[in-house]
Amino acid sequence: MTSEPSSSEPSSAEPSDLAARAAEKHVVVIGGGIGGLVAARECAKVGMQVTLLEVADELGGAIRRIELDGVDVDAGAESYATRGGLVRALVEELGLADRIVAPRPGGAWLAGIPGVGAAPLPVGGILGIPANPFQDDVRRILGWSGVWRAYLDRVRPPLTIGHQLSLGKLVSSRMGSKVRDRLVAPVTTGVYSASPDDVDIDIAAPGLNAALTRVGSLSGAVQSLRDDAAAKAADTQAAAKTPGAAVEGLTGGMSGLVDALADDLTRLGAEVRTGVRVRSIRKTAKGWGIETEAAPAVTPGPVGETDPLVAELHAAEAVEPVIEEIAADAVIVATPEAAARSLLTAAVPALKNAEAASSPEIEIVTLLLDAPGLDAAPRGTGVLTVPGSHTAKALTHSTAKWAWVREAAGRRHLVRVSFGAQGEPAATAALSDEAAADLARTEAATMLGVALAPDSVIASHRGRFVQSQPASIIGSGERRTAARAAVRAVPGIAAVGAWLAGTGLAQVIPDARDEADRLRRALLWE
Repeated sequence: MTSEPSSSEPSSAEPSDLAARAAEKHVVVIGGGIGGLVAARECAKVGMQVTLLEVADELGGAIRRIELDGVDVDAGAESYATRGGLVRALVEELGLADRIVAPRPGGAWLAGIPGVGAAPLPVGGILGIPANPFQDDVRRILGWSGVWRAYLDRVRPPLTIGHQLSLGKLVSSRMGSKVRDRLVAPVTTGVYSASPDDVDIDIAAPGLNAALTRVGSLSGAVQSLRDDAAAKAADTQAAAKTPGAAVEGLTGGMSGLVDALADDLTRLGAEVRTGVRVRSIRKTAKGWGIETEAAPAVTPGPVGETDPLVAELHAAEAVEPVIEEIAADAVIVATPEAAARSLLTAAVPALKNAEAASSPEIEIVTLLLDAPGLDAAPRGTGVLTVPGSHTAKALTHSTAKWAWVREAAGRRHLVRVSFGAQGEPAATAALSDEAAADLARTEAATMLGVALAPDSVIASHRGRFVQSQPASIIGSGERRTAARAAVRAVPGIAAVGAWLAGTGLAQVIPDARDEADRLRRALLWE
């Protein structure tokens, strides 16, 4: 006598039985960003019916391709962290291994340093915390008074070593406010869009508290962690890299990953629909009902041209949207937090008790420039600013950072200027596109130390992004855990994306894969 397989022993089923069971299940994925695409692919890989719905006209979410005077570049995410190797594994699985590239060496600079102006970001630290405050590049930024205050860290008693949660508070108490404000704050604002006081040490710099307890000083702890990392790198015959610098990109832009995922979904038989807004999700007797709305299809004329009358009605918004309800066995919500909470309110009432995170709106203005003064990359591959010194928080000199961008741009230069942070709206938020581009130009000129006249701007693009709260923010872990527990308590529902996984492809991709796997196992075995 045989028994039905349990969820803990999926291998006991015959492959044909599993395939037949999977083919009967329909999963609707709401959101066509990377999280939604990965989750949809995981379900489609086992033969499930998959429908992916994206409200925008294009897939990708925070990964966007733009064209500036014939140059195709990334407007949003331009790289991924190499930690864990999971993003690279997906890239290789999709046949994009030959497009993987590393950024060119060059280092970053700091701008807006009181009494100094601009200087290279010191090497040999962690999150801006120096291992040696007497190092020349550190002393240049701190001045002698800041150096001697930082040195007190070596002779002060441990106090509450190992128990500090806030990165900023620990740094200022041990090494002084200049280290926090001039070295650490530019890094946390540029990387996490957050003040160092709001950054959780144990998440942003794992092992730092423990090393501080063991060594007895913060600078010594930094050196200890770097020595450990160098030893591990040597053991694996890999080059040691500065924390935070281990990233890769794709020739032609990260949108290549979006294209490959979309193509693979089509190959697997999934249905991908853009320009569709989901109005609601409701529980039904047989599963879930997803109510959608979309613009009606434009009627082609006899020679393939759009019917002028229909086009006129569309332009006048006189045509009612098409309302449709899609039946599904399960739903994966892969939208930003605000939209996800709105959709899940009725299906997951407990989510109301899980605190929502503060998600800043970030704007990135991309400029294509005729600026020979940038040929020598005078300030490396990018610039971070001391908070309060500029309206922009960071700049990436893309043609200096990526060889493929430099080749595509020819003799021109491409820079990306970032605005906005936690609790600080983007300075460009209320400006027109033209005014935002002009502000980005003047900020870029100051940050790069090169004159950029208005007519040096060949083309520009302004992108708006809602940045989910990074996992490194104090309290973020508890908020994400509570929200995920509420969602998981409802059978047939899953939610993925940066608001639950933490920001960055290295966190979003494995989380989406794991959540999709959890959901499909429940559908097939429970």
